[in-house]
Amino acid sequence: MKLNTLGTFGSVSRLTLGGGGIGQVWGPTSEDDAVATLRHAVDSGIDLIDAAPGYKICEAMIGRAFEGKLPRGVRVTTKHGLGTVPADEVYPRLRASLEQSLKAMRLERVDMLLLHSEIRPDDFEYPPGQPPRDERSTSLSLYREAVRPAFARLVSEGLIGHWGITGINHAAATIDALSAGPLPAAVQAIANLLDSPGEMNGTGLAPRPRTVIAAATASGVGVMGVRAVQAGALTAGLDRAEDSPTSEDFRRAEPYRALCAQWGEDPAIVAHRYAMGIEGVDTLVLGVKNVAELNQALVAERRGPLDAEQVAAIDALGLR
Repeated sequence: MKLNTLGTFGSVSRLTLGGGGIGQVWGPTSEDDAVATLRHAVDSGIDLIDAAPGYKICEAMIGRAFEGKLPRGVRVTTKHGLGTVPADEVYPRLRASLEQSLKAMRLERVDMLLLHSEIRPDDFEYPPGQPPRDERSTSLSLYREAVRPAFARLVSEGLIGHWGITGINHAAATIDALSAGPLPAAVQAIANLLDSPGEMNGTGLAPRPRTVIAAATASGVGVMGVRAVQAGALTAGLDRAEDSPTSEDFRRAEPYRALCAQWGEDPAIVAHRYAMGIEGVDTLVLGVKNVAELNQALVAERRGPLDAEQVAAIDALGLR
């Protein structure tokens, strides 16, 4: 598998196995399927696994699959959805969450810990009906004053090798976070042909993921692209509620599926190839939940990014 450089984190496989699918976030999958998918990913050359406590059984399955002994060269990330809390609680919360993750995965350290809550301007107010802002997001000032020092402390303690952030929804605040040091090793950003975070947004703001990716690249921060198929909206079929944001994206992508049909191509494979080719994306985090879905992504990786004419044809549909 092709390798890329993920900022200061170093060399990584072009695909990362995300934990949402194997953790049962994206639909039902058995524990045996999760373990088989983890092992198949590693055997196929994927050397980075992206976990999180919020991915249900994901971390426990990593522990079961590898029994505390990761295969040589394989690295693991995990996350914590901190929100906005008093500054003196930041380090204890990050440390407690990390310790629980390490116990579940049967590991002594992780290679990267990421802030799982989006970074927002201090004075931003979410639209009515959204979860409380201090639960779902971390204020930019708290990130600067307390989160970065807490990450640095965990690095110095040997519990994490690097740290990163989630760069979804608040493009301006994320770019501010990427503009001056200390800088994260990596940022997770939306990477799909719709530029859509789907139901993850809820801010009322345009997400502008490619602007975030460009800012990260300019600062030497690695980019982990997420949601290549936008939770299934860019696949041939969808099993979501009719009124969900993902279903809206699925309907919006109908011209894309028609184009794939003209090409005789599987929309999911084309979507992964498109996302891999987005300038600045260093590794693409997969949301697959079983070996069959993983094999689709592996086919896409072997074929590589789309050619310029195919990208132009997709962009000409005006779906972004």
